[in-house]
Amino acid sequence: MERPEGINKFNLVGFINKYRVFLILLVTCLIASFLSDAFFSVANLFNVARQVSITAIVAAGMTLVILIAGIDLSVGSILAFTGAMVAGMLTAKMTLPFAILLALGVGALIGLVNGLIVTKFGVPAFIVTLALMTIGRGLTLVYTKGYPLVISNHSFRAIGGGELLGMPLPIVVMLLLYALMYWVLRYTAFGRYVYAIGGNEEASRLSGIQVDQVKIAVYGISGLLSALSSMIYTSRLMSAQPTAGTGLELDAIAAVIIGGTSLSGGRGGIIGTLVGALIMGVLDNVLNLMNVSPFYQSIAKGLVILIAVIVDGKFLQIRNKKK
Repeated sequence: MERPEGINKFNLVGFINKYRVFLILLVTCLIASFLSDAFFSVANLFNVARQVSITAIVAAGMTLVILIAGIDLSVGSILAFTGAMVAGMLTAKMTLPFAILLALGVGALIGLVNGLIVTKFGVPAFIVTLALMTIGRGLTLVYTKGYPLVISNHSFRAIGGGELLGMPLPIVVMLLLYALMYWVLRYTAFGRYVYAIGGNEEASRLSGIQVDQVKIAVYGISGLLSALSSMIYTSRLMSAQPTAGTGLELDAIAAVIIGGTSLSGGRGGIIGTLVGALIMGVLDNVLNLMNVSPFYQSIAKGLVILIAVIVDGKFLQIRNKKK
């Protein structure tokens, strides 16, 4: 009679382990609804999703980076610099498609530089991306002279403020991106290589995987998605702020960790990252609705990240014991 109880207990632990990020989001939303009557209004929910889209798009690229046991601290600087670039080009009367494509290309290029230095020179990703973060901030300040660049091209506003079938365009872009990333990670050779490298880089190299090429591509994708997020962010403001994206790298990393992706690489998934970003967005939103000071909001977000890491470590220990 003891065996069924053991099986039930194991299944319960497995269920919580598998769906814990969804359960955390559910509990967070329920608490938010009790704390603020305005939380579950349609307008507020769209506002949360619209706000989340900027961090979530960056976090999608960060997920790939962390899955290969890397890190990318330059994403906020890429957002700021590419936003300043597109604002400057539109002010110079360049065509909108050309300005956007060039800005996206620059974002991808910065990411590729990160990957090349990490792989070809053997410098830790933390140091490389920290250096690129500092350089990017400096370039943005030089380019903008420390002042916001106002955009007068009204067609650009549609990227961050437009709608498609009644849904805000940033949300549509976010959902399509995550659907694509899910397919890439689950059904393509590239996705399998990403997990393999994060699990054991040396074994992946010995098995014939072009590890350096995959890692360079991952950092390039991270840079590209940071630039894509910049187009949405800059479009919403209709100006490029020299300090845009400050702290974005920490929010993106937090979304990935809360979503269940391991910092040691090789374990996690893109859907968890989206839910993690939603948890962060719900937390920010309810604190704003309650008029909580931004200083206390930082403390709350830090505690959520800490709890997520502790829970992740605890469930990893349970899984290892089962093995």
